[in-house]
Amino acid sequence: MFRSIFWLTILSSLIPGTAAASTRPNIVLIMADDLGFSDLGCYGAEIRTPHLDQLARDGLRFSQFYNTAKCHSSRVSLLTGLYCDQAGSASLSRGATIAEVLGSAGYSTAMAGKWHLSGNPLDFGFERYWGHLSGATNFFTGDNTFRLGAEKWEVPATLNGKPFYTTNAITDFAIEFVDEMLAGKQEDPPDSPFLLYLAYNAPHYPLQAPEKEIAKYKGVYDAGWDELRKQRYRKQLKSGLFPRDYKLSPRPRHVPSWESLSAADRKWESRRMEVFAAMVDVVDQNVGRLVTHLKKRGAWENTLFLFCSDNGACPFERTRGKDLQPWDPKSYWCYDVGWAHMGNTPFRLYKQNQHEGGISSPLIAHWPRGLKTERGNPTAGADQTLSPGPLGPITRQPGHLIDFMATFLELGGAKYPKRVGSRTIDPLQGKSLLPILQGRQREGHDTLYQHFGTDRALRQGDWKVVAAKGGRWELYNMAEDRTELNDLRRKEPARATRMIEEWFRIAREVDRLKPGQLKPGSDSLSPLKFGKRNDPGAGAEPPKKKKSRRKKQAKAPAAP
Repeated sequence: MFRSIFWLTILSSLIPGTAAASTRPNIVLIMADDLGFSDLGCYGAEIRTPHLDQLARDGLRFSQFYNTAKCHSSRVSLLTGLYCDQAGSASLSRGATIAEVLGSAGYSTAMAGKWHLSGNPLDFGFERYWGHLSGATNFFTGDNTFRLGAEKWEVPATLNGKPFYTTNAITDFAIEFVDEMLAGKQEDPPDSPFLLYLAYNAPHYPLQAPEKEIAKYKGVYDAGWDELRKQRYRKQLKSGLFPRDYKLSPRPRHVPSWESLSAADRKWESRRMEVFAAMVDVVDQNVGRLVTHLKKRGAWENTLFLFCSDNGACPFERTRGKDLQPWDPKSYWCYDVGWAHMGNTPFRLYKQNQHEGGISSPLIAHWPRGLKTERGNPTAGADQTLSPGPLGPITRQPGHLIDFMATFLELGGAKYPKRVGSRTIDPLQGKSLLPILQGRQREGHDTLYQHFGTDRALRQGDWKVVAAKGGRWELYNMAEDRTELNDLRRKEPARATRMIEEWFRIAREVDRLKPGQLKPGSDSLSPLKFGKRNDPGAGAEPPKKKKSRRKKQAKAPAAP
């Protein structure tokens, strides 16, 4: 009782218009894995995603929401509100998690799905967990990192009367956790909202899906990536996602034209995109299952529901067992640059790159009780950042994964800590998205910093500098050229220089990159190399890393 009175008092002073702690929303945060910017129906795709499309119609789509272009770094930023290395990377040694800060404010916390960081979610504030600690897994048989809480969990042949499939199992446990958290809420109703974080491994490779789901997409991709990419772009323009002066980026040299492929290669390429589409379709079905359950339990109206992706579509070709069917657990299919280029329509490049194709994420926000962007509302904000569309309202205000922490702090009446256990916590980087959810213009980031490996970017207002693979820096005006086709560095050398210097300052002083990661870029564009296409496969297992010649020589027997 005293805890409830305390939070009622605190929350009413923190959130305008909030009269009681019971109005704090439940939070459901879902991250898909290797889902391209255009891979949902409401973002341009031909893939069937009716449940997510409906959330977009009744909620809000972001057209400029950023991830970090890579799996583990995006998870770090989502959880901590910090840049990846700033937070201590996978160790989270300098970051507090959303579960820790909301848990300290009276939230129940649960996670289901892919962790891909050090330790176990239970070590970082989650009270309940089921999923795999690995960065990817076999969707039918799992791996040895599956856990229920802290205990090892053996993957069964069936779960809840159905053949085991990781995407379905994540939702099964998420629903179970919701019921447990709602049961706990009955003991102290005003003070027990919940945080549920779902990290689907789909549609990350290996491309594996039930046979009946793949059959739904038979022939859909026979037209090829060139034609389907144009279709997605036209749908994006029609839905109002982009202004018509954003040009579709052309197919790069490293992607062959569809017509240049042999009939056998076209058949193979169509086949593996059918599997990818089926995997996204199954994610959508599971989103629908969760939404239905939240409604059944009376928890839907005051639940903030967020859906995003960890990076752009993936160009890595690592297929093994091409001769095996993708519903065979021994199969290990991937797709490569052709479909990844389509997945990131209308942008350039892919997962790992800091060009828009690598860092642009779909973000759907839905909150019946709290969202103030009713469908059909023509504009909101002095600069008209909210636009109507046949698939629901769209905001053009930029956001980033680091903003989730700040948003949840504001909504949950929580305090950002300076220490958690033995960890000293770095200052928060993110800014609350709540003004955007309320249909207002927020005071956005002066600077957004991006980094992964030797790919770099920095955005200030409408301007962005970006470099791929340690190559030459480029400068683009995002308001006029979001698809990054017109490099303005020669026309704006002073601006580019200032922004590049700021990237190095943040990388050195805030993100704490090591000296080897702070080398100046090249004066020329780096060639982009990708894996061999159409690998015929050599067994069912994923490829093993090649041992260096030095290690091989060290292990060689001594000469007689």
